[in-house]
This record gives sequence, C-alpha cells and structure tokens, in this order.
Amino acid sequence: MRFLLIEDNARLAGAVSDGLRLDGHVVDVAPDLSTADEFMKTGDYDLILLDIMLPDGDGRSFLKAHRERQDDTPVIVLTARSEVSDRVGMLDLGADDYLMKPFDFSELEARCRAVLRRRAGAADNRRRFGNLSFDPLAGTLQVADRRIRLRNRELRLLEVLLAAPGRIHSKARLADRLFAYDEDVSENAIEVYVARLRKHLAGADVTIETVRGLGYRLVGP
Repeated sequence: MRFLLIEDNARLAGAVSDGLRLDGHVVDVAPDLSTADEFMKTGDYDLILLDIMLPDGDGRSFLKAHRERQDDTPVIVLTARSEVSDRVGMLDLGADDYLMKPFDFSELEARCRAVLRRRAGAADNRRRFGNLSFDPLAGTLQVADRRIRLRNRELRLLEVLLAAPGRIHSKARLADRLFAYDEDVSENAIEVYVARLRKHLAGADVTIETVRGLGYRLVGP
C-alpha cells in the first residue's frame, strides 16, 4: 500500500512512517498542506493519514476539498481534539475514521486494515485470482498448496497487478507505487522485482505478461 501522512510533528511523523515502512508500505510524509497538495497532484495513494492542526491551515479544509473533488481515497484523521462535536464534524466532512492522539501504533495499524477492507468491500484481507490467494496486509502469498513469504516490494508489486488483472501498468506507474518520492529508482529496478515475482508464481495459473513497449499485466485463467 502507498500512504500519504500529513503531519507537522517531525517526531510523530517519523515514528508512524518508520512503522508503516517496516510493515512494507510506501509512505510519503507531508509536513504541511501545500506539500500534501503537491503530492496529491502526482501521487496515487491507498490511504491518507491527516493531522488537523497544520502550519499553513486546518486539515479539515484539505478533507473538504478532497471530497469535493470526488476523490474517494480513504482518510483517517489523527487528532488531539476530544470533543464529540469535532469528531462528528470530521466524519460528516468525509473522514473514514479518526484516531485520538496519543495513540498506540498497533491501533493505527488495525484501523488502517479495517478502513482498507471496507473500501474493498471485503470481510477479510485476502484477494484471490486463479489458484492464487494473496493477503497484502499479512504479506503472504499462497499458490495452490504452497505458501510463500514475499519481500516488501515483491508484495507491493503483486498488490498493484492484482488490483486490476489484465490492465497494463507502465514501469513509471509501477515505480510510483513501489517507491516514495525521496527514493531514486531506475527502470532496471522494476525489471528485477518483476523477475523475482515471476519466480514466486511458478506453478500458478497466473502469470505476469510483458507487453513490449508498454509495461506489464497480470493474466490468469
């Protein structure tokens, strides 16, 4: 998954982003609303974690504009406000959930999983295609009776391909989904991760097909 964390407290932002990256996610950190707006223009995110009190404005204005653009990317608000009216107001503006500061990271992880499940309309985290069963949040892949543990970027690559079987993904799009803004990446790196994932899919009735000059797509039965 790719997350956008909008938080001006550097210590908290560092702790949250480090934890999410250890879970295998790609995280872009915006310390203010203007940086977040720039990220949103070029990035494609699975989930936004939004602080309310920011140096250049109120996170609620970002949330309102986000929903007025008909952007359905889930948003979890991170807030120090304890009043019920504040929390209700954020939910009415379009927040999918909120978490009171200070919070335990394990609770944040659980709320992220729950919001992403709701967005997918699923009762659990698993995705199935052919004889492949994939749990992106646990980081596990099962091919027939064989259980495979994926490394972080192999996992994220499969997640992107499996979200839209048959769709062609360019190397540039895959790089955007697998790497944060502050990471250098070459097309060669994408080829390496595709090759690794193909090895894991040996024995599956699902394959990664190269579309010459365009990119890659996942095809199955």
